[in-house]
Amino acid sequence: MVARVWSDLDDEIIGGDLTAALAYATPAAGTVVTPVAPIGLRDRPATTVGFTTSLGFGRKLDRISDNPRVALAYHAREHGFASGSRFVLVQGTASYDTEPDRETLEKRVGPASARFMGEPRRGLFWDRWLSAYYGDRVVVTVHVERVISWHDLACAGEPTVLGTPRPHGEPASQAPPKNGSGPRIDVTRAAQRISSLPHALLGYLGSDGFPMIVPVGVGPATAAGIQLKGRLPGGGRRAGLLAHRYEAQLIGLEARQHTGWLEEDVYAPHTETGFRAPANKTILLLANGYLARRGLKKARAMGRG
Repeated sequence: MVARVWSDLDDEIIGGDLTAALAYATPAAGTVVTPVAPIGLRDRPATTVGFTTSLGFGRKLDRISDNPRVALAYHAREHGFASGSRFVLVQGTASYDTEPDRETLEKRVGPASARFMGEPRRGLFWDRWLSAYYGDRVVVTVHVERVISWHDLACAGEPTVLGTPRPHGEPASQAPPKNGSGPRIDVTRAAQRISSLPHALLGYLGSDGFPMIVPVGVGPATAAGIQLKGRLPGGGRRAGLLAHRYEAQLIGLEARQHTGWLEEDVYAPHTETGFRAPANKTILLLANGYLARRGLKKARAMGRG
């Protein structure tokens, strides 16, 4: 592993994108793809990148503890500080501390967060209400194994690969789920919701166990599933699908997440989750505070924090 595992062009993207897509593995050898805020966290000489989350939103942390191999896709340029059309995929091993160093949070995470998302709300009410959201942040550090980058956001052509060599060929097909591989939710409704959002990404496990994330185009829905186009792996496998949009400082965002089965270029969604945050910072912070406090209580009951 060389000290400068990614290029200057990739570093601008990693350090400047407002949002990234995180993919982590499920116990059934599928993936979940979810949006995260990387806020420019990276240490190039140490070959690490990172993002923050809250113990109150800890399901992803549980999954990372079970299987620390993750991927981060830097795939969109809106509202951040990066420019250009590169798609940068980072694969590595994630770790975090449930009791992070407060000095690190205040001196490193705080200023980085303020740069991307504005200064935090302060005052008697906000300090109390957002204590779980601001005060119980967790820094997830990804020790980079490989950086795969394409010259455009559609991932056309052959990528540049730095770090650990990429396995040859696509991963072998997986065994279909015992309960059947066909859709388990309303496919037409799911396709309409996904199509209304500007970014769609597919995640699946590569042959070396690291998740892959690729951008996809969304086509029509049929009884078998949703037609996809892009750099698809072929064969049959469990896969995660994320479609999302976001506004400046992440004030106003929407995401639709699915797990399901990909057969060649047809995606059969099995589960569906989603959220929509209003384009109003006060309402957003009130909601974040409530969700973080509720989730943190649950996390502590489970011994996570």
